[in-house]
This record gives sequence, structure tokens and C-alpha cells, in this order.
Amino acid sequence: MNQVHTKTSAPIVRSLYGISMFFLGLTGFAQMPIFKRYYIADIPGLGWLAQFYTTHYMHYLGAVLLIGLAAYVLLDYLAAGGRRRRLTASGFARAATIGALIVSGVFLVVRNRSGAPFHPDFIIFLDLFHLGLVMVFIVTSIYCALLKKAWLR
Repeated sequence: MNQVHTKTSAPIVRSLYGISMFFLGLTGFAQMPIFKRYYIADIPGLGWLAQFYTTHYMHYLGAVLLIGLAAYVLLDYLAAGGRRRRLTASGFARAATIGALIVSGVFLVVRNRSGAPFHPDFIIFLDLFHLGLVMVFIVTSIYCALLKKAWLR
């Protein structure tokens, strides 16, 4: 069977994943004005972290990159029929968390459109759910990094 995801593309996918996660984390926390509040944005070169719309659109760009990578990896996995690799339990936990983050993020994008049909209580739930998933993902990632848990068998 033809392999879409070759050994030469794995380092590229890994690098793009790391870049997207770094920028998603940075710009996501910048949405809560902690960089301005704690004077981090006053450090020369970091003033853009206090600009809401700049970080907002950068967050969207990082999300587009992450969704593209997720689609690529998922399609590669399905094209191989799942025979080539198997997800570990920690890989499944991380993949499920990323999937839930993507879904909740899509709802948040819809919420940001004018005339969004969401009740204010649901909007608060979405915000807290997305932030909670981020915290779960961070803790899971640290756990897996410390114990050298692999995504795949």
C-alpha cells in the first residue's frame, strides 16, 4: 500500500506541530490580558502580545495549521488502514483532547461571528470548557514528556 506519511515527512509534521502548539499557547494566553497586566508586553519586542486583535488572528492562524496537521495525520492513518501504526493509550488521550479542543474552538469561532445564536450561559461554558481542555492537554503533555510516553506503538 502506498504510504502518504513517509519517514521524511515525520520530522516536518513534528516541527509544525510544535510550532503550532507554541503559538496557540502563547496567543491563547494573550487573549486573557496577562501579558499586559504583568508587564511582559513592556519587554522590548513583546508589545504585540498586548494587542488583542493581533494575538486573536495569530491564534486563528495557529488553529488553521493545527487543523491542517490533524487532517493530514488522520487521513494518513486512514489511508494506511491503521495497520502500520497503533495509538498508545497516552496517544489516544492526547488525540482526543486535541480533537475536543478543535471542536470547542470551532464553536468559539462561530460565537465570535455577529448574530451568533448561542445563549450567554453557553458562551461562558464554551470559554471555560476550552480553557479547561487546554489545562488538561498541558498536564497530559507534561506527564507524557516526563515519562517518555509515545503517541504510537
